[in-house]
Amino acid sequence: MKAIVDCNNFYCSCERLFKPKLKTAPVVVLSNNDGCIISRSDEAKKLGIIMAQAFFLSKPTLQQNGIVAFSSNYNLYGDMSKRVMETMLSLFPPMSVEVYSVDEAFVDMSRVPALELQDIVRQLKERIAAWTGIPVSIGVAPSKTLAKIANRLAKDNKAKSDCMLILGTPGKIDAALKRTPTDEIWGVGKQYAATLEKVGVKTAFELKEMPEDWARKHLGGVVGVRLMKELKGMPAIGLDEQLTLKKMVSCTRRFGHPLNNLALMKEAVATYVSRAAEKLRRQQCAVKEITVFVIEKTPGNGAIYKPNGPVRQKVTLSVPSSATTLLVKPAIALLERLYEPGKLYEKAGVIFNKLVPEASIQSNLFMPAGDEKHRLLMSKIDNINFSMHNEPVKLASSGVDKTWKMKQELLSKRYTTRWCELREVS
Repeated sequence: MKAIVDCNNFYCSCERLFKPKLKTAPVVVLSNNDGCIISRSDEAKKLGIIMAQAFFLSKPTLQQNGIVAFSSNYNLYGDMSKRVMETMLSLFPPMSVEVYSVDEAFVDMSRVPALELQDIVRQLKERIAAWTGIPVSIGVAPSKTLAKIANRLAKDNKAKSDCMLILGTPGKIDAALKRTPTDEIWGVGKQYAATLEKVGVKTAFELKEMPEDWARKHLGGVVGVRLMKELKGMPAIGLDEQLTLKKMVSCTRRFGHPLNNLALMKEAVATYVSRAAEKLRRQQCAVKEITVFVIEKTPGNGAIYKPNGPVRQKVTLSVPSSATTLLVKPAIALLERLYEPGKLYEKAGVIFNKLVPEASIQSNLFMPAGDEKHRLLMSKIDNINFSMHNEPVKLASSGVDKTWKMKQELLSKRYTTRWCELREVS
């Protein structure tokens, strides 16, 4: 059996955790730059708050209904996610847990006896709530796709299901599939569901009943057959026991306000390079190709972007590197080529492609492989910044005041990662 553990309205739950008065109040969390709503509590959903709606359009409704809004606090959410995952590891070995996203993880429960499954699932749910304060929903079924369906149904009626649903028999599986539209199947989506509806397939049960040859022809070959097997309770999507190295690392942000100042944009790009390089070093990789892009705000009402999308430039390094000191200079040079005086820019980003393991870097005549000086310097800086937080050591090119930073006017405190922001109890 496979389980999916999904934190309920995760961002909102994190915000409520240190504000008990909000436990039953409607809460929403906003995207970067306080742009739109990306997380809603159940109370906010009942009041008709729409996912991804622009914050400025939602303000009147939020104020009329006493809905509390927060800017995204990724320091808090990341730390709470880590605590939830570590709690799962207190009950299951590492090879049985696959972290799927910041608020979801798959758990292999194949070794749990069928008679004990309900108790183990309840124990896991209650331990996460007791140890972290984060409520979760758990769906269990013979395959990962069915577990996702079980989880969704458990969330549909939390009071009845107690946020748990186990699809342990063919009868329960079929009943769940009949209640699941095709666009709610993991990996299908609304666009492809519309295509299935044209041939008379509207539910997951109807899709499961289709012949395998039909799936091979109409569902993308091997991928479609794998989905059909999953719906029939035959595991076809394995559990990733180890984190897979990323093939691409990026850091992109929308500015707090449109910029036409090259110096400020250089500070932003240098900061993004620093963030992306930290991610590289954490997975012990180096980058061969750097891409920098900018998005222009054209004249007109609102953020109207150019039809051709982001403008970008890229460069290939002679020797792959993960040292921020070596990556900032080529990234800034790319920005200088992209920047056009007089234009307003809404956003910029840095993308690292063609990643290679640090241990496999080959040297050339002018630069020894794995330059120990740069590697040692970056290691020391990473250790200091990780232990002290708030980035006390950074390159001068990243700036000091950072007036370009994204808007976070409703940001809560970083209760679990900053000594000076610990929750005070009186």
